[in-house]
Amino acid sequence: MKILDHQLLRTRLIFLYVFLFCLLLLGIAMYMENVMGLEPCPLCMTQRLFFAMAGLIALFAFIHNPAATGKKVYGFLCAAFSFGGAGFAIRQIYLQHLPEDQVPACGPSLSYMVDVFPLSEVLMAMLSGDGNCAEVVWQDPVIGMSIPEWSLLGFIMLGCLCVYQGLRRA
Repeated sequence: MKILDHQLLRTRLIFLYVFLFCLLLLGIAMYMENVMGLEPCPLCMTQRLFFAMAGLIALFAFIHNPAATGKKVYGFLCAAFSFGGAGFAIRQIYLQHLPEDQVPACGPSLSYMVDVFPLSEVLMAMLSGDGNCAEVVWQDPVIGMSIPEWSLLGFIMLGCLCVYQGLRRA
């Protein structure tokens, strides 16, 4: 019984760590927006949404404390959101590395689009990005990675941990 309790605790702790990691990354994003004054582009907001969804799933899993099948479902669902978010980070990295003459035209700010445009157009802008997403507004001074490159690293780490969680035995 003691081994079983240890395994259940470990399962719950991994889901808690995933939730806290997502919360930390969203907190950093809010700091960069509200304290550093960096305006998030539509693809940045989409990536935040994927971090939030992965974090919420992990929180539900932590609270639910699932058995083996539930652990797999939560783990793979969380991994799906992580790798989905990685796809949007890759799209933004691609836009940032395009030659200047191939960068799509800049659109209005996301807050303006939400106020004026129908939801379907706002969602399309969030999913495809525009010229605003190609602009590198911040780079790490030590390594030189941009925000979407850091996001991609976070999504990959998160996705791998969630796949591990889904595959490991209870």
